[in-house]
Amino acid sequence: MIQKLQNKIEATDTSINALLKDQKFTIDYFQREYRWQEKHIRLLIEDLASTFLKSYDSNHKRSEVSNYQNYYLGPIVFSVNEGKKSIIDGQQRITSITLLLIYLNHLQKNYSEGNRVPINELIFSAKYGEKSFNIDEESRKHSLKALFEIGEYTPLEDDDETVKNITARYNDITQLFPDELCKEETLPFFIDWLIENVVIVAITAYSDENAYTIFETMNDRGLNLTSTEMLKGYILSRITEKSQRNEINDIWKTNIQKLHEYDENTDQTFFQAWFRSKYAVSIRPGKVGSEDQDFELIGSRFHNWFKDNHKEKFNLKSSNDFYQYFKTEFPFFVNLYTKILDAQNKFDSSLENVNFIKHWGIAESLQNALLFAPVMNSDSTELIDKKLNFVAQFIESYTVRRAINYRKFSQASIKYTMFNLIKLIRNNDLENLTINLKEESKNIPETWDAISNFRIHGMNGVFVKHLLCRMTSYLDKIIGKDSTYATYHNPIGKQFEIEHIWANKFEYHRDEFEQENEFSEWRNSIGGLILLPQGTNQSFSSDKYEDKIEHYLKENTYAQSLNPAFYEKNPNFLNSPIIQQLEFTPHPEFKKKDMIDRQNLVRRICENIWSENNFQIIN
Repeated sequence: MIQKLQNKIEATDTSINALLKDQKFTIDYFQREYRWQEKHIRLLIEDLASTFLKSYDSNHKRSEVSNYQNYYLGPIVFSVNEGKKSIIDGQQRITSITLLLIYLNHLQKNYSEGNRVPINELIFSAKYGEKSFNIDEESRKHSLKALFEIGEYTPLEDDDETVKNITARYNDITQLFPDELCKEETLPFFIDWLIENVVIVAITAYSDENAYTIFETMNDRGLNLTSTEMLKGYILSRITEKSQRNEINDIWKTNIQKLHEYDENTDQTFFQAWFRSKYAVSIRPGKVGSEDQDFELIGSRFHNWFKDNHKEKFNLKSSNDFYQYFKTEFPFFVNLYTKILDAQNKFDSSLENVNFIKHWGIAESLQNALLFAPVMNSDSTELIDKKLNFVAQFIESYTVRRAINYRKFSQASIKYTMFNLIKLIRNNDLENLTINLKEESKNIPETWDAISNFRIHGMNGVFVKHLLCRMTSYLDKIIGKDSTYATYHNPIGKQFEIEHIWANKFEYHRDEFEQENEFSEWRNSIGGLILLPQGTNQSFSSDKYEDKIEHYLKENTYAQSLNPAFYEKNPNFLNSPIIQQLEFTPHPEFKKKDMIDRQNLVRRICENIWSENNFQIIN
């Protein structure tokens, strides 16, 4: 008996190359939006880079990539109807891989022909001169086309959630992709590995009914126990006294529920941060064939790692050891974690540095462990806050200095540095923490000299906004204004936008510039940017500087300082020792020399905000 096609279900393991080459997919109506967040892209890139680097050796031939370790990306469900292939489950991953391929294609454009991997056909195919992308969805075509052709796109007001997220996640990829994989001698190996060794299970149904059945089965049934649940089972099994076991069970449920109020996976990131910060002593060397160590094992299966290490690293041997430890240490560190999350999610002046690194920090897998590392159960609330702020201050200083030097700080590129720092500051008292962070800050190789060449471009707008918010709120605070970082970065109501001091009018500046591209480069300098409220920015952004300067007098301190009138009757500003040290000067006109003066001012402000001298104990 011949089986009807609509009754068939096929499942095959395939590669990205085989899945995407010259293919077109539509998206089922009920899951049309692309909703991945930065954390999802971050985890994907970290996983891909880590798995690839386990096998990569610069002495290999490219043909040896076929023997490298595979990476399982997950299943994707398709429905085939009348020759059209519709994605039922998995468009988030396909879209994200497409964005990564677009970025990799830009990276290899200037490579020699032998080092370029032909991946265009995995992204789009052309017919009658028109590019059609692998996910054939009308609303995203214009953004994908811009990203593919020029590597940047600015969302329009009427763009939908998908387009805005596509743009944001592409920008994330440009920031997070490791520098060590961008080298011409390495990238072809990585691209070969990505398109051939990353495994996907493609499940194809030939009827909508079967497709939806598969989708429901994958998402609603047979949920596996998580690492947290398996850890709980093991811990309770080691406590022999029934009343103590019941007590720890209640403590466990209460605290895990508290973590789940933030996100369903917060318990996982909590245990990873806790165990890495206090007990991890090893990390996998960056050599081919190296085995995973504490850091990686905690990240993948922390319940197994705990089971193997609780005697030696935790000193938990008896039933009472387990009882006392999880009665005291577990709830303490859960409360510490929720304290950090609350400070990151809502600006709190007592933990302002922790809020800053929510917006411009490092990989969560490193950042959380760093924040945990010096804190001890015996610390007072005041001492905990000081430790958290000091560590967060170092993290932000590190990331800002790398950003102005156009250096990335993906996990793969900085994890050894940060892991060593975790061990250095582990269980430090405040005095030693201060000494260690001050010394580490001095040793950051990237300097503030780069300010003179730092400019806004299509991919770094998020950082520039953060930098301007930090400088603007810092100056406001000095002269006693009631504003904070949150006032500018995420206010309730009207938002703040980046304003170019020079209008985008080359004709206004022909006296100083012969070429428009030179003018554009200077116009984008950090010294030529301020923050203005949404609407105000648009209303006079194209005016000449001499006309705009009067409006600046009504705005924040940093904008006001351009206008000579601000220097006449403003004692809080004029008499401030910090302001005097920063050497502000008014700018009745704004020429190239004024731009240079302003860039130098930005440097002095940054050196103040992120000075090593800020690491000091104040009683």
